[in-house]
Amino acid sequence: MEPSRWTRPIPLIGDPSAASERAADPAAWAFGPGERAAFYEITAARRDIRRFRPDPVPEEVLRRVLEAAHAAPSVGHSQPWRFLVVRDGALRDAAALMAEREKLAQADLLEEDRARRLRDLSLEGIRAAPLGVVVCCDRRTPAEGVLGRATFPDADVWSCACAIQNLWLAARAEGLGMGWVTLFPPEELAALLGLPEGVVTLGWLCLGWPDERPPEPGLQRRGWSRRLPLDEVVLTDRWPGDEPSPPPSHLAAPPPPAVVAARDDADELLAVPSSLGVLDTVLDRILAVRPEGLDSGHLVLAASDHPVTRHAVSAYPVSVTRQILDATGAGTSQGAVAARAAGLGVLAVDAGVLPPESVPRPPLPDGLEELVARAVATASERGDLVEQDALTGEGAHALVEAGRAVGAWAAPHGLVVLGEAGIGNTTPAAAMAAALLGVPAQDTVGLGAGADSAMVERKQRVVERALERLDGRRDPMEVLAVAGGAEFALLTGVVLGAAEAGGIVVLDGLATSVAALAAARRSPGIAAHLVAGQRSRERGHALVLRALGLEPLLDLRLRAGEGAGACLAAGLVLDGLRIRRETARTARTGD
Repeated sequence: MEPSRWTRPIPLIGDPSAASERAADPAAWAFGPGERAAFYEITAARRDIRRFRPDPVPEEVLRRVLEAAHAAPSVGHSQPWRFLVVRDGALRDAAALMAEREKLAQADLLEEDRARRLRDLSLEGIRAAPLGVVVCCDRRTPAEGVLGRATFPDADVWSCACAIQNLWLAARAEGLGMGWVTLFPPEELAALLGLPEGVVTLGWLCLGWPDERPPEPGLQRRGWSRRLPLDEVVLTDRWPGDEPSPPPSHLAAPPPPAVVAARDDADELLAVPSSLGVLDTVLDRILAVRPEGLDSGHLVLAASDHPVTRHAVSAYPVSVTRQILDATGAGTSQGAVAARAAGLGVLAVDAGVLPPESVPRPPLPDGLEELVARAVATASERGDLVEQDALTGEGAHALVEAGRAVGAWAAPHGLVVLGEAGIGNTTPAAAMAAALLGVPAQDTVGLGAGADSAMVERKQRVVERALERLDGRRDPMEVLAVAGGAEFALLTGVVLGAAEAGGIVVLDGLATSVAALAAARRSPGIAAHLVAGQRSRERGHALVLRALGLEPLLDLRLRAGEGAGACLAAGLVLDGLRIRRETARTARTGD
């Protein structure tokens, strides 16, 4: 055939190639061998990173990886993703608390071996990584208005998942690490970030320079699962008659540099990483807050009487509260003896116990005695939770502020170990827990000390009445006033004051833990200063610890109260800190 004198019009924009060219070499669009090898290497090396260095991510690097995410495919070219970059420490603290709480909740559903492995899963990247990126999907456009979504309405969410994968691969190419955390109730994370109705999240991405270089996926390395052979996941034409097995189901804030520094220090020990298990996690948390460590502390025991006892919710007379407070001041109560055994001092705080003390107690230091006495006088009007609020708003505020001063005094002297005494106080503790967690009374009311089933029914009725009085309000100060009591308000203040002073607070049973929960609801960053000393036998205690994102050091089914369990745990913590200080060190790489 005679060659044509016409030349093919070549577009000035778009694809300049001709069909004949494409037919002659179908693979001509491929990148060169080097680029292809690099891509497959990056894909194979992508990892879910949990440990991060605190060094900042340069803005130009961040922009490049976000540009890669923004270049992802989207159904109907809808581009439904929004990249919310989180730098604020308070938001990271709140998110970390949510994730830790949900991790423990999921672990409770697993068989024991898998539950332990899940509890070992580190979520510190939320706090330690210099950046959080929350990929949001804007679903407010009706599906019918986007090409391809009328038939597959969730295609917008799939598009956002593609954006996450692009971001992940770009991060790996840049040498950044990324961890994808989805242990959140979606509605809670959306509320934390102020997302409007119709905008949903796909979890939290931790982004920063990695402090680990895993040779294989972390869950695979820990024996959680294995990568299936390719042939097991590739099918041809139709689903086979013999159905393959379904995917496995496994149901059954200090600043980032400080968090990383504590872990770096532990990495130099002549010991297997995380050799002390849960205790190592606690020690890392403590040393991130107090790098110099601790070698002592104080048991702070707050005691108060409760008018709720008139409803027969306790098996013991109210006079026992006075006896425990006096014995603590004299150093002979169970809690005081446990404190002495752990090398702790004791502060016995009268938050409103009658009659007047019969055994002289050492005065509180540095003018705290007068401050607490004024607060107790302000809070002298007390109610029974059924007909009247436990405290007035003014009284609750005064006790919280007095407790704040006690906590601020105690924190520089070492661990702040909480204890309480108050006959009948498991009822207000259950009421506070139910109110703060938004659960029914039956989920938090337990036997207490020596109760029977009839007494439990009476307690539940009292708690239900207190919840009716609150009418869904969950503000911690309102909960303290309506459903709490004097020692709860004072201990809430102790937690606030200790944390604000950079201290570490060791919790005991339900009463001290629910006071800490009230404090954490006021300031989520406080959770990083808390240690769960023990899990008691009280029904609502596990729920409260889960809400705080804490795993207890001890689970001895104690009913002792008075801070005895917290003191036992404090001794364990102080021993652990000594192990950290005195264990042999290995040479740093490059030394």
